[in-house]
Amino acid sequence: MIGTLHIKWFEETDSTNTQLQNDRHNLENLAVYAAYFQTAGRGQRGNRWESKRGENLTFSILFKPGNIAAQDQFVISKAVALGIVDYLAQRGVECRIKWPNDIYYNDLKICGILIENGISCDKLAYSIAGIGININQEKFDSNAPNPTSLKLITGKEYDIQQELPDIVCLIAGRYNQAITGKTNELEKDYLELLYRKGEYRNYIDCTTGDSFEARITGLDDQARLKVETRDGEIKVYAFKEIGYVI
Repeated sequence: MIGTLHIKWFEETDSTNTQLQNDRHNLENLAVYAAYFQTAGRGQRGNRWESKRGENLTFSILFKPGNIAAQDQFVISKAVALGIVDYLAQRGVECRIKWPNDIYYNDLKICGILIENGISCDKLAYSIAGIGININQEKFDSNAPNPTSLKLITGKEYDIQQELPDIVCLIAGRYNQAITGKTNELEKDYLELLYRKGEYRNYIDCTTGDSFEARITGLDDQARLKVETRDGEIKVYAFKEIGYVI
């Protein structure tokens, strides 16, 4: 499943996702680029990912699955998110996955993931997962509303170079489930760890601007978020169509 880890560290780069995208043709499955500092680290919705130099893990993993249908590409997102939750659980921190793939400790964000896919015919040719995990940072200067870090939660200092191989191995284990047909296990674990699942909470419909109360019930077959209002109405949202009130 995974042999020798191929991890390349950069002292500084614009974006590990960009570097990996540029080099992907010459790299093997599960190649990893990591940086002590990114000058243009990217998050979801075009946001910039804040990370102080050398304090956190900012890295990207290349996946070349070969046998995953384009319509099933969200399985990579599930595998990456679950692998990170597995890692944090090993460090004594129980987290949840905020759909589609942010990682939350209670109502605080500890990790962001950006997945970029390449499609060839009807297959997923490659995926690049850009991952930012707050490890040692204690003060955050951006206007991000709710960041936290492993150190803030546990009070411990971590060596980011030593932590990264453990994370990659756990992600690779989940990825192996994806490519060997164990997608039902991934689906079950993902739904069990879904942030706010079954709780009535407040949301914003980003297509109308309306706020409403509902509970998350799961995903549909297109990996869209399904919610149920208190009067029993089922609503389905694609990425960027629903906002969480936190």
